Amino acid sequence: MAPQAGTPDKKAKQDIRVQLPFLKQSLDAPLIVAIEKGYFAEEGLNVTYERGFGNADTISKLGTGKYDLAFSDIYNAMEFNEKNPNDKIIAVAFYQNKAPFSIVTLKSSGIKTPADLAGKKIGAPAGDGPRKLFPLFAKEVKLSPDSITWETMEPKLRETFLLQGKVDAVSGFYTSVIPSLIKAGKTMDDIQIFFYDEFGLDFYGNGILVKQDFMAKNPEAIKSFLKAYFRGMQDVVKDPNAALDLVVSTDQSKLMDRDAEKLRLKLAIERMYVTPEVEAAGFGGVDMKRLEKSVAQTIEGFKLKPVTATDMFTDKFLPAKEQRMVPPVADRKPL
Repeated sequence: MAPQAGTPDKKAKQDIRVQLPFLKQSLDAPLIVAIEKGYFAEEGLNVTYERGFGNADTISKLGTGKYDLAFSDIYNAMEFNEKNPNDKIIAVAFYQNKAPFSIVTLKSSGIKTPADLAGKKIGAPAGDGPRKLFPLFAKEVKLSPDSITWETMEPKLRETFLLQGKVDAVSGFYTSVIPSLIKAGKTMDDIQIFFYDEFGLDFYGNGILVKQDFMAKNPEAIKSFLKAYFRGMQDVVKDPNAALDLVVSTDQSKLMDRDAEKLRLKLAIERMYVTPEVEAAGFGGVDMKRLEKSVAQTIEGFKLKPVTATDMFTDKFLPAKEQRMVPPVADRKPL
C-alpha cells in the first residue's frame, strides 16, 4: 500500500482507500502525482491505494466495501450491478475518454483487415473485456463470430502466445499488449492494431467508480478526490516525463521498466486522455449520447437487462469545467 506523501498536517484527514485496475503502471500517473505533490492532502484526504487484478476483480472488491473508490470500467460494473442489486456501483468520472479495446496481430500473419480474422485463432484470458465484446466488433465489421477460434491463457502469457505463433492475434488493451510486444523486440512497424473505437465501438475507458451507498454518505470526499485527481492529470499532460519519473521512483518492487511505461503513457495521453472531446469539455465528463450508445451495445453484448447511461454515471461530483481543462498546447512538454 502506498503511503500518503506531502507535508504532515495536524488536521484529521478522511482516509480514502483506492484500488487500481492492475499492477501500478504509468497509467496511474495522475493518482501518483496527486498523492506525491500533496494535492489530496490539501483537500483533506489521506489517499492510499493497492494493486488490482483486472477490471472485473476490482469491481467485485469495490462491491464488498473493501475499497472506497476504484479505477475500472462501467461495462463490467453493469454486469456486477445486475447480479448485485443491493451493492450497485456507479462512475463519478471517466479518466480514459477512449477505451483501449483492440485486436492486435503481427503483420507477418498476413492479417490486414478485420475480415482477415475469419478462420483464425485469437488468444485472450477468459475474462478479457475486448474478448467479451468481440461479437459486437464482429457485427460492426461484418464478420461471423463463429468463424473465430478462441485460445484461453493467463494474462501474462498473451503476448508470448502471439510471438510464438500459437495464436494468430490477441484481444486486449493496446496499452498492455503493445508495450509487451515492443519489449520483446518487435517494432511498431511489425504490429497491426484494430482499435475497437475505429470500428463502431466508441466506448469510454476506465472511470472512477464508487458504491452508491458510499456516494450517498461521502459527497464532499468524492468532490475533493476528483478535484485533486484531475489536478494531477493536468500535471501529467503538462510534463509527462516528470510524472513518469514519480511513478517509477515510487515503485517499491523496482521491477518497473521505464521504457515500457513511457510507451504505455504515450499511448494513453495520445489516444485516451487527450481527445478532441476532452479538449473541448475538460477531463472527466462524457457525451451522454455517446455513453448511451455504448451502454446499449454492452447490454446487447453481455446480454444484460436494460439500464440507462444515467444509471451508470453521474457528473454531479465533477469540479467546475475550468478546473479540469486540458493544459494549452504551448504548456505541454513532449514525452
